[in-house]
Amino acid sequence: MSFQRASGVLLHPTSLPSPHGIGDLGRSAYQFVDFLERSGQTAWQVLPLGPTGYEHSPYTMNFSAFAGNPLLISLEQLVTEGLIQPEELVPLSSSQADRVEFERVIPHKYALLQLAFERFQTALTDEQKTAFDRFCQEQAWWLDDFVLFMALLEANAGKSWHEWSPEIARREPAALQAQMIALHDRIQFQRFLQFKFFQQWSNLRAYANQKQIKIIGDVSIYVCHNSADVWANPDLFKLDPQTLAPAYIAGVPPDYFSATGQLWGNPVYAWERSQATNFDWWIKRFKATLQYVDLVRVDHFRGFEAYWQVPAGETTAMNGEWVKAPGEEFFTTLGATLGNLPILAEDLGIITPEVEALRDRFEFPGMRILMFAFSEDASSVHLPHHYPKNSVVYSGTHDNDTAIGWWATASSSEQQFLAQYLGYRSANEIQEIHWVLIRTALASVANLAIIPLQDILGLDGRARMNDPSQYAGNWRWRYQDANLLTEALSQRLLSLTKLYSR
Repeated sequence: MSFQRASGVLLHPTSLPSPHGIGDLGRSAYQFVDFLERSGQTAWQVLPLGPTGYEHSPYTMNFSAFAGNPLLISLEQLVTEGLIQPEELVPLSSSQADRVEFERVIPHKYALLQLAFERFQTALTDEQKTAFDRFCQEQAWWLDDFVLFMALLEANAGKSWHEWSPEIARREPAALQAQMIALHDRIQFQRFLQFKFFQQWSNLRAYANQKQIKIIGDVSIYVCHNSADVWANPDLFKLDPQTLAPAYIAGVPPDYFSATGQLWGNPVYAWERSQATNFDWWIKRFKATLQYVDLVRVDHFRGFEAYWQVPAGETTAMNGEWVKAPGEEFFTTLGATLGNLPILAEDLGIITPEVEALRDRFEFPGMRILMFAFSEDASSVHLPHHYPKNSVVYSGTHDNDTAIGWWATASSSEQQFLAQYLGYRSANEIQEIHWVLIRTALASVANLAIIPLQDILGLDGRARMNDPSQYAGNWRWRYQDANLLTEALSQRLLSLTKLYSR
């Protein structure tokens, strides 16, 4: 599908300011929506919203493709419901206000969430009980497996599910029934967390929609091996039949980001088994996502045409192979089920004519990144004069450095090419490279322009969200104060947005 001319901002909710060490769905989220409205923006793009594990990547370390991240639950909203007492809500002090310190945030928030759950159980009003029961019933098709998985993960000290006792790992019904009884309280706690997350997220999304702001969500093509998805649906993945560990793992061959490729560690799909079910799990996944967002960015779209699989045990992604995937059949089936497909295709990396044909067959907008545009020559597809209208332009994505960080490390030839392309006599004339890129993105013919908040705020490379060449320490950036979203900043962004009919 194609979109009307518009623009928006990329910001994951963990990056919002809050007194509790991590962004959440409370006051600062609503203030951010207000900033978008004042600035003339009509889209808010987020990363996958699921609960994360080791190193906290929302793409590769997600315990569920369906669940929400309990760390995003606003504690202040639980205070207004009487589930936490105001005096119990002690802020989490931090020596790094612009970083999420997960090792401190997790025990801090979970202790208060546990307290809220205990009160919720003992003080349920009829209205609350009805809403909770309805949520659990309506979402049972994914929720039941997920809450049991999380309770079992806790009971097994975080060990991957394939290392649990064989009868549990292989989901023998009698063993699962016994665990549901034994872990009843922990299962109910997990239900409560999902109920509260989706209640708060739905309210926030409704607030944004009222202001004509659409939420762009994100479907990561792969899921984590240690997830409810793989444990509950092992037949859909290429696993070792004896150990249940991945037989092949996902990644990409050497590219712009890494000379040895990227090895993500996720199991790859046994697509023929999905085909045999008419893609039932995948269709449910997109349906679930579209309950809570308006548009979906499909991460690693090229994996629906062909994917890079690497034998388990390899230390780099170099010794892999391309394997064909049934993308056209899948998206045809998805379209027949859902009707309109509000999908954006992340078509970066090694893109073949076959991938482009799949994208164009369904009229999915592809992505163009200005930071990639000036490292080649005038033939680069990322240069604005090559954009089709049905595309999405970014100054950079969550995987790029900030505009200022990129400019500081760009080669002199890149800098000079950008200067020449945009009408400067030399790179030395360029002031505020972030606003230069913002203006260039907004001026382009691409129907949708998305700017990371870091570039609007003019932050340097210390505000980078993710560096794909580094495994540890990513996904932690947050802005420190809602007051950074000034009226002057809104007016500057609004002026450009109007100037270029966004």
